[in-house]
Amino acid sequence: MSNMVLHLDKAAIYQRDSLVLSDVNLSIEKGEFYYLIGKTGSGKSSLMKTLYGDLKLQKGNGSIVSFDLKKLKEKEIPFLRRKIGIVFQDFKLLSDRTVSENLEFVLKATGWKDKAKMKEKINEVLDKVGMKSKYFKKTYELSGGEQQRIAIARALLNDPELILADEPTGNLDPKTSLEVMELLNEIHKSGKTILMATHDYQLIVKFKQRTLKCEGGALFEVTQKATS
Repeated sequence: MSNMVLHLDKAAIYQRDSLVLSDVNLSIEKGEFYYLIGKTGSGKSSLMKTLYGDLKLQKGNGSIVSFDLKKLKEKEIPFLRRKIGIVFQDFKLLSDRTVSENLEFVLKATGWKDKAKMKEKINEVLDKVGMKSKYFKKTYELSGGEQQRIAIARALLNDPELILADEPTGNLDPKTSLEVMELLNEIHKSGKTILMATHDYQLIVKFKQRTLKCEGGALFEVTQKATS
């Protein structure tokens, strides 16, 4: 059984009709943590979108959590997204619902039926992100950092093989960014694989991980993580 969670081979990443990254080769194994950096417009969000099925992989080959990105059909995207957890910069929570209802919504949408099991799972993920006591709050009553914690809890609901975090601290102040990063670090230590797009260099310096960079139409690894 291969430990490869994500593999791209000579992939070309397009944003609409323009080629933003060419000849992308990338392999991420179970349990690894990679940062994805690069200036705005360098192709990192197009790469992320290609990975979760928002953009089509037009050239080259790619697989993510056993899905073939080249052959990915529209109707398979929900199944792909059950196996990956996605954390967005702008949280994408339903603001008129409570924390609990936000998480329940995702569970129902991904085929959960048993009420008791759903409740148990919601408690479990909220506990992991330190938000168990806020389950009854409407999401608009929460701070940005709390909302991002809920978004991370949501990403953990279906026990994903890979977490794609797209600028998860982009809308947060430095102190809150650190807290969210510490949380992602804990989740990584529990065995999760994470690919995180970010432009927050302070976090990269503080929490050293392997780093991929998009620049000049190419993707390459920049710093090898120091082995302690």
